[in-house]
Amino acid sequence: MAEASAPSSADPAPKVCPHFHAAVELIGKRWSGAILAALADGPSRFGELKQGVPGMSDRLLSQRLRELEAAGMVERSVASGAPVRVTYALTEKGAELQPALGELRTWGRRWKAAG
Repeated sequence: MAEASAPSSADPAPKVCPHFHAAVELIGKRWSGAILAALADGPSRFGELKQGVPGMSDRLLSQRLRELEAAGMVERSVASGAPVRVTYALTEKGAELQPALGELRTWGRRWKAAG
């Protein structure tokens, strides 16, 4: 078998697309992808999200929702009344990510089953 040659110093180093890197950093934060996946089923209240993504603290859920809202992926709606109803939903930007998350879910199931 031929030995793989080491890249020469003249070869440019491979570069990661900055847009890809930013996207992976956003959805790769602990719980962010799970929150986006949970919201794929439709708008949810805070308590419903907490049940849909078990194991996450209230503080961390609040923080991740704020980050996803700031990134334009999630929108927060407040309906007046007693009690005030706050719901979270995917924006168009967040919804566009769902096919990729679905593929990631399929990949995860396949490789988790493989061991």
